[in-house]
Amino acid sequence: MKRQHLIPAVLALSLISAGSWAADAPVQNVVGLAASATVEVTKDMLSVTLSTTREGTEAAAVQAGLKQALDAALAEAKKVAKPGQIDVQTGGFSLFPRYSNKGGITGWQGTAELIVEGRDIPGIARLTGQISTLTIARVGSNLSREQREKIEAEVAGLAITRYRAKAADYARQFGFTGYTLREVNVGTNEPQMYAAQAPMMRKSMAGEAADLPVELGKGSVTVNVNGTVQLTK
Repeated sequence: MKRQHLIPAVLALSLISAGSWAADAPVQNVVGLAASATVEVTKDMLSVTLSTTREGTEAAAVQAGLKQALDAALAEAKKVAKPGQIDVQTGGFSLFPRYSNKGGITGWQGTAELIVEGRDIPGIARLTGQISTLTIARVGSNLSREQREKIEAEVAGLAITRYRAKAADYARQFGFTGYTLREVNVGTNEPQMYAAQAPMMRKSMAGEAADLPVELGKGSVTVNVNGTVQLTK
């Protein structure tokens, strides 16, 4: 009875050993490849950060002054706000004490920000000249999500085509007739928002700020493809 139960156990052990040997067997005829494509495009998104600073001996008075300036700017901006074209949001709002050499509080200083961004470049440029309670702190440009997704689809197709052509060429040079994909990764770069200091604003005869001069410039979208292929006969 014991001998009858021993045979299946030995057979199972043999199968496990064979499976472990197969898993540990070295993979052959595999080549690692990488390809990329880059397209330069004109940016279509403008971002402007406006800010103001207030100082005083009383925290409540400084905070009230910041709020008044921000409320006035928001009211002006909301007149022309359009989703996706001119979007408006508040930025940082900070209030902190100022100390003397002996460590006592001598006053308070605060800053408030308003961020205006969108694809309506002329509209945003005009708006910055109409807001009088805040001044321009930073200007940035980038690709809108819609533009970036459209360009990424085109660049991804180009990068994949280059990857496939490189795989076919390597297979031929190594004496194989073709290849199969094993593992492929496709990644895109995330364009960084370009930021610059605010330009000096010219004053008109009436004393009002002129429209913001804007040149968005160009950016690039890159798609990288990398992975491994199995060369086949």
